[in-house]
Amino acid sequence: MLSWSRRLRGVAVLGIAVCAMASASCGYALAGQGNFLPDYIRVIGIPTLTNQTAYFDIAQIVTDKIRTEFIGRGKYKVAPESAGADAVLNGTITGISVIPTAFGAGQQASRYVITMTANIELRDVQKNVVLWSNPYVTVRDEYDAGSSTVTGSFVDPSAFFNQESNAVVRITDEFSRTVVSSILEAF
Repeated sequence: MLSWSRRLRGVAVLGIAVCAMASASCGYALAGQGNFLPDYIRVIGIPTLTNQTAYFDIAQIVTDKIRTEFIGRGKYKVAPESAGADAVLNGTITGISVIPTAFGAGQQASRYVITMTANIELRDVQKNVVLWSNPYVTVRDEYDAGSSTVTGSFVDPSAFFNQESNAVVRITDEFSRTVVSSILEAF
């Protein structure tokens, strides 16, 4: 019969062996740290996205944030054009919608959901193959219309537009993180 200390030692050795095998064979990485692009890709060209929406300058804002997100990952040089790049990210912002989701007094909208949709593709220039694409990248955010002043039947529009512009900042931030993470972590 085995003594208690020998059993405990055997269980500990077995536990360590299982942990070592599991960590050696798993394909997990910390979120934001993965990279599934080929090693020879060092320069990513990111020309300004195309804008098919009525939101002025949204394509430039999103493009700048995607460039910043790639630069923040520290491994890639980002170029504003496709010339000299190993891979090129192209995209089109296909839609932005603002839809009321809740109503307050007088049936005026008090809460909105803003949704941005885009078609994004990353192409390997050397091999002329698509490394990653998603024709329906979608990001949503909700916001309140604000504590606006109601005078008669009119709502102070500055409260609404301030909330909407804050929501646009949030969805463009989330959009750039989503695109870059999806590309680098192959989701």
